[in-house]
Amino acid sequence: MKSKLHTGKLYLPLDDSIMAKQLNCLEKQYEYNLTRPHEQEKRQALLKEMLASVGEGCYIEPPLRANWGGHHVHFGNNVYANFNLTLVDDTYIYVGDHTMFGPNVTVATSAHPILPELREQGYQYNASVRIGKNCWIGAGAVILPGVTIGDNTVIGAGSVVTKDIPANVVAVGNPCRVMREIGERDKEYYFRNRKIEI
Repeated sequence: MKSKLHTGKLYLPLDDSIMAKQLNCLEKQYEYNLTRPHEQEKRQALLKEMLASVGEGCYIEPPLRANWGGHHVHFGNNVYANFNLTLVDDTYIYVGDHTMFGPNVTVATSAHPILPELREQGYQYNASVRIGKNCWIGAGAVILPGVTIGDNTVIGAGSVVTKDIPANVVAVGNPCRVMREIGERDKEYYFRNRKIEI
């Protein structure tokens, strides 16, 4: 069963060979979530142990929830995640440099078959998620298995991303759809009619 985690094939996630490794990963996550605010160096050291790869300057505000404690997660440089990031990381999640997650975001890589008889037996399958560089994933967004989000894209708060979203757009809704491209007005205004003055 363990060999099927990253293939997209149906498998049984409660198999003993999977659970033994998964529980060890969750121990590290538990330790991370118990760190105190001043223990920044400890948090950084734990992230390097927990995640498959983590770049420089990454910050994840506890609590973090991840099926595998981040074991299948690849973060670039300067990734920021606010409270309650949930990573259903049964297979790989890739996040590019300078991407930000608002609070209560869920990134899911696993799903269950539609056929009730297969669900009754506990089968699931996994599909990797890829999030580009310099993205902003708004509060409460949900990103479903197999989705790719292009560089520089903004996903609006509360959106449910069911399909790929291209680069350089603002996308919102349930299901999430492209609302507009990031353009010239965004170079002048940062929020409604508030001008950029820095």
